[in-house]
Amino acid sequence: LTIDLKNIDIDVKEIEEIMVKYELKKKYHRLKDGSFINLEENKEMDFLNKLVIGMDIDYQQLEKGEIRLPVNRSLYLDQLLKGMKGTEIVKNGEYKKIVNGMKQDQLEEMEVPKNLEPILRYYQKTGFKWLKILDNYRFGGILADDMGLGKTLQTIAFLLSEYLEAQASDNRRALIVTPASLVFNWKNEFSLFAPGLPVRMVTGSAAERRQIIRNAQSRDILITSYELLKRDLEAYEGVTFFCQIIDEAQYIKNHNTQAAKAVKDIESGCRFALTGTPIENRLSELWSIFDYLMPGFLYGYQRFRTEIEIPVVQSQDETAMERLQKMVRPFILRRLKKDVLTDLPDKLEKCMFANMEGEQQKLYHAHVQRIRMMLDRQSDEEFRTGKIQILSELTKLRQLCCDPGLIYDNYESPSAKSSLCVDLIKNAVAGGHKVLLFSQFTSMLENLQRKLEEEEISYYVLTGSTPKEQRLALVEDFNNDATNVFCISLKAGGTGLNLTAADIVIHFDPWWNLAVQNQATDRAHRIGQTNVVNVYKLIMKDTIEENIMKLQERKKELAEQVLSGEDLGSGSFTKEELLELLAV
Repeated sequence: LTIDLKNIDIDVKEIEEIMVKYELKKKYHRLKDGSFINLEENKEMDFLNKLVIGMDIDYQQLEKGEIRLPVNRSLYLDQLLKGMKGTEIVKNGEYKKIVNGMKQDQLEEMEVPKNLEPILRYYQKTGFKWLKILDNYRFGGILADDMGLGKTLQTIAFLLSEYLEAQASDNRRALIVTPASLVFNWKNEFSLFAPGLPVRMVTGSAAERRQIIRNAQSRDILITSYELLKRDLEAYEGVTFFCQIIDEAQYIKNHNTQAAKAVKDIESGCRFALTGTPIENRLSELWSIFDYLMPGFLYGYQRFRTEIEIPVVQSQDETAMERLQKMVRPFILRRLKKDVLTDLPDKLEKCMFANMEGEQQKLYHAHVQRIRMMLDRQSDEEFRTGKIQILSELTKLRQLCCDPGLIYDNYESPSAKSSLCVDLIKNAVAGGHKVLLFSQFTSMLENLQRKLEEEEISYYVLTGSTPKEQRLALVEDFNNDATNVFCISLKAGGTGLNLTAADIVIHFDPWWNLAVQNQATDRAHRIGQTNVVNVYKLIMKDTIEENIMKLQERKKELAEQVLSGEDLGSGSFTKEELLELLAV
């Protein structure tokens, strides 16, 4: 990029002194030839000031009239040049290629993988193409779509495209870092939308994880958690990734944490961040994410704090805010549901899978074996007359899926589904959403309430013991105040409530009687609702929960009987069918 200063009638060697006076808000500057220049209302000076400060240019470069910039500064420069007149700029071919390549008409040329073409919504295709172009120039970016718009799917489309287009010798090894509660959900999404991709979960013992990392092939996609990445950082030394993606990027909002430092230590070509809330409380959170994406782009933190954060926050400095906006705008893609879902049904349902591990898994499998032995020992007559006992055991099995603490008082290990639920709620609340949280186990709601209190998330509770007068007051308060979550038990809140203030519904332990589940969802999805409602069903993978979901389509009546306890004496389900529910 060449900058020609001939339209400014001064010696370029005087620029540094002039710029110092300009920064000090001086009205005039006396040149060496004795003449004066007006520093106020001087567009050339304003442009040069923004150029020198924003581009981090030293005056020696400016005096030569030719400036070399990192490619990721070119889009910010393009923002500065818009509307500038009087200063002649000679743009080289590389600069033009980058700036023109990021424009809308270039997005149209990107091809979506054929199998995802009919699946991706129009805005998801735009997001996919945006990721492709950023990668093309080795830029980083934040996909900051609102919750429920499919950031995971857009990312999978990008990785699938890269995999299909790459030559055999190309390195297309990728790393996805996500909260522990979402590792298995990512694997499941890949299985649904890109089953041909070689995806590896970095789980198991420390030795097993090290082997997975060290044996990763050039086209493998590794999925790990922030916590495990910190522990395994040494194993990643010497392993190069063409792309690194961090999910729920607010996990690195504090740049001093080990998680933030760990993701920045990984050797990768391009880097992306997924989050619906790139800024939750402070501008430093945005700086930390950009420090991961493109180190140095927003300068060092102390300079960022001095020149941008403090002026914006403490003084509401519009110039500093405009500077920040121009710098980051090309690298953040943000769409809201209300803007892009106008052509969609107003209720979107999605299953979120959690993976059972550790102590919870041991207890679950032990209980499965106990029920199997019970069934094996029973005669046909004993089976027909003992179904109430079997139902009780199946209920305990479902409670183990939710949280073993519901059955065992001394259980202290984490519950995979509880972690997934809390992460989901935190993201929803950070995005300005209100949540209805349903469970048929009131003891489970109590456990979740304690976790919400730890996260300082406000909530109301409605159970069968809630007086009718208080019930109506709670509904009215939730619809009108800033409370984040409404925890509701199945029997208390399945019908008769109008809760249209909420636009996210979470079924912690979904009811496979679809009519009951839909009645609960319809507390939010009803007349008066102006937003798209996202419905999440939390399912433990490879458990009775997933098996009953599979049976739902094939034999809905069985599922309803097992869960509701109705008509158990009718003999309409067999021992073999119950064993199928227990299969892993």
